Amino acid sequence: MSEREPITILGIGAHVGDMELVAGGVMASHYLKGDRIVTLALTAGERGVPEGQDVADYREQKVREAHTFASMLGGEARVFEVPDGQVPDDEAIRLRVCDVIREVKPSIIITHHRNSMHKDHATTHRIVNDARFFAGLRAMERELPAHFAPRLYYGENWEDAVDYIPYVYVDFDQEAFDLWIEALSTHWFVTGSKSFNYMDYYKSLARVRGLEARKEYAETFMIPEETMRLRQSEL
Repeated sequence: MSEREPITILGIGAHVGDMELVAGGVMASHYLKGDRIVTLALTAGERGVPEGQDVADYREQKVREAHTFASMLGGEARVFEVPDGQVPDDEAIRLRVCDVIREVKPSIIITHHRNSMHKDHATTHRIVNDARFFAGLRAMERELPAHFAPRLYYGENWEDAVDYIPYVYVDFDQEAFDLWIEALSTHWFVTGSKSFNYMDYYKSLARVRGLEARKEYAETFMIPEETMRLRQSEL
């Protein structure tokens, strides 16, 4: 039997840290299996700046944190220069994301669930769905040839909780969990935010979802409704 072919996973979030939180354990697990990890943040998330710190300086810090996390998983990070809180809901940014998809050639894309208390998250969901379509459309002429990512997942984020129902459970072991937490700890907002205890929440959530899956740790995802089909010949 031939060895498993490596795949590429592209996590697309509204801000630096979004995909690292909701899919970091799974991405760490895939990295340890030999897969390629790429993250794209449409904004740096710089308006969550610590008190007393300059916003521009914090943006540079967030970009460094994105690259640090990705490099610890053997991957790479991209961060657009869009201002935090101002992700445009237009065709231009859909085409920019389309171009990244065509360049990276992922087998899997992970992004936000459709509903969110954060406008950038909900906008990013719509952008990614359309960009994935554009990327796979051969008649959409761009610099790079078409590429269709066959699998699309929406991660579980505490800010995107309305109507989120876990559909896919992906488990991972202690080694992947430890790598994820080590990489996640390089993000200031995860360890230093006074508004929400991100670290405890996502560590606990991974354990709870793992227990539900009868495993050690897990992260959950939704998928596009049109792909929610069980195919079988008998009950």
